[in-house]
Amino acid sequence: MDFSYSPEQLELKEKLNKFAREVIRPAAPIHDREQSVPWDVIKQASAEGIGTLDFMMNMGSDPGGQFSVIYAEEMHWGCAGIALSIAGSGLAAAGIASSGTGEQIAEWVPKCFSSADEAHLGAYAVTEPSAGSDVKSLRTTAKLEGDEWVLNGTKVFITNGGIADVTVVVATVDPELGTRGQASFIVPQGTPGLSQGKKEDKLGIRASQTTEVVLENCRIPAEYLLGGMDKLNSKLEKARSGQKTGGANALATFELTRPFVGASAIGIARAAYEFTLEYLNEQTIEGKPALDHPGTHQAIADVATEIDAARLLVQRAGWMGRNGVPLLGGQGSMSKLKCGDVAMWATAKCMDIIGPDAWSTELPIEKWYRDAKIYQLFEGTSQIQRMVIGRMQVSEFRRQLDEAKEGFEAARDAAQNGAAVPA
Repeated sequence: MDFSYSPEQLELKEKLNKFAREVIRPAAPIHDREQSVPWDVIKQASAEGIGTLDFMMNMGSDPGGQFSVIYAEEMHWGCAGIALSIAGSGLAAAGIASSGTGEQIAEWVPKCFSSADEAHLGAYAVTEPSAGSDVKSLRTTAKLEGDEWVLNGTKVFITNGGIADVTVVVATVDPELGTRGQASFIVPQGTPGLSQGKKEDKLGIRASQTTEVVLENCRIPAEYLLGGMDKLNSKLEKARSGQKTGGANALATFELTRPFVGASAIGIARAAYEFTLEYLNEQTIEGKPALDHPGTHQAIADVATEIDAARLLVQRAGWMGRNGVPLLGGQGSMSKLKCGDVAMWATAKCMDIIGPDAWSTELPIEKWYRDAKIYQLFEGTSQIQRMVIGRMQVSEFRRQLDEAKEGFEAARDAAQNGAAVPA
């Protein structure tokens, strides 16, 4: 084991921290207060090669699997809302990459990311008013009429909704099949029937635009179906005959992406913790720096330990995913669960340590407190994470039990037949 950063990882961390410190943080209070899209930061990030297609592709080149979690932590240390505005395009790109043909991936993924000259965004539209974590209840429909698909429905809580160049929409093709009757579609900006609904007035991550996406008789060419008709027809046929259609693969995909979300939450917790240390170092108790008070040491010890423990879960899951080690015990969900809970707890604890001044908007810690809560809610609530982890732990226990039983029976049969029993 090696817990030190490689030179490449350290270089990335330093570059991102510098950008977060010098560009994101100065802009964060304005965009948080006005709930405005941080186009200025998005454009500067792309000009410096951050968040571009080449940058995101490079995230997967690290044999240690740490590039993406370093990226998430450092950018969210700067501002969670601004970081999410930039990183949200990755959700759309992931949806295209997981479902699209080679030609579709080559055409549409680049349109989700900014270049050095132009700012572009992507959006991934799944959640609906009656279907958050319950994806099988999606009511948005897609019907084939001639050589066009007609989409109708309303999506809610969509990151980059209404401003994305490319929106990936998950819709129901055959309601009787539940999730197995769903498909994903490309809807470019400006398509008739596509519109922005209500813009959410949020508690936190306010620099990230979150809106409804409304589809009213929205017509798109047949070739905008991700994966194509042959793949969809095959999937529907298997579903109707009762064959498996890859649900386990979808769960495995979530396990790989959740460490990124966990690292994002850790960035917020770390920001609050570091500010608390700086603040207390300027305050006094009985004429001495508050940072040197034994009571303060007790509190900061708990916060520091929890942040480090959560980060280790993220780093382990990132390494496992990059090196092809199956996350059969829910290690990806563990990292997201722990980091989300730690971010909420740590920011609240830091406010307690600072005292009444922490409630003032003159200090940034109240913003980090507001930003932290969403990490217990989106990308799977903490309750959902526990359900996933519990199911996977039970499944893994039974798999290991079956393997042990088979090994015992094989050894017993060998002994009965007079063969040497394996050690």
